[in-house]
Amino acid sequence: MNNATLSSQLTLALQAAEAAGKAIMAARDQLNIQFKGGHELVTQADVEADRVIRSAISAAFPQHQILSEELAPQQTTSAPDLWIVDPIDGTVNYAHQHPNVGISIAYYRHGQAQAAVVHNPFLQETFYAEAGAGAFLNDQRIHCAATTELKRALVATGFPYVKDNLPLLMARLQRVLENCADVRRIGSAALDICWLACGRLDAYYETVQLWDFAAAQLIAREAGVRFGHIHTLPEGVNPELCGENLLFSVPALFAPLQQLLQQADRSV
Repeated sequence: MNNATLSSQLTLALQAAEAAGKAIMAARDQLNIQFKGGHELVTQADVEADRVIRSAISAAFPQHQILSEELAPQQTTSAPDLWIVDPIDGTVNYAHQHPNVGISIAYYRHGQAQAAVVHNPFLQETFYAEAGAGAFLNDQRIHCAATTELKRALVATGFPYVKDNLPLLMARLQRVLENCADVRRIGSAALDICWLACGRLDAYYETVQLWDFAAAQLIAREAGVRFGHIHTLPEGVNPELCGENLLFSVPALFAPLQQLLQQADRSV
């Protein structure tokens, strides 16, 4: 995408993500690690990156609302102009010096994603997209793989901090392992979805928070990925704002994977 054609929202998101990336890279060797709710790891870098991004958005678009994981997780999603931010997706990776970390920023207009950025400062990879304009990695257009056989599919998933439904998680995992090539657990939902968008994976399923997938889902859809949910959503639920039972896949494998996962759920 030519930089001259970028919207002001996407330009801002790219700049904010880069600034937040520099902040978390600078802080990575002296982390203050705490646990939200006794189980969810968080560092001072998460909060600082959240501040950096929120400050940039507020300065450029003072009337817009911001939902962010650390500083405003309860912000309503009904605002006409809404930013959804995960300052560090993959905080456990970050705290352990693993390089799979994503800074996720999405701009939504009336409940639909319009601009999205997922930036990995460790690998210097920036995925971005605008609605209707394609998806890009470091300014190169990307597209999902053309895999058509389930047995050849590389599938990503993740597991929640509180593992209170292990039978369901294991049933899904077993069914996928029995029918697909292999499974990957990268540790960042945003990067899982972006890796699917650029052909490194063939599918991804998980239940996550809104900020984990808000940006990546637009990038994936613009790269040809089919996006939906394992089960039919209740009437009136906006799929772009629902992180329950997510399913992303290359087009040919969506239906068989959805059926496979539904079968797994019925077996529990």
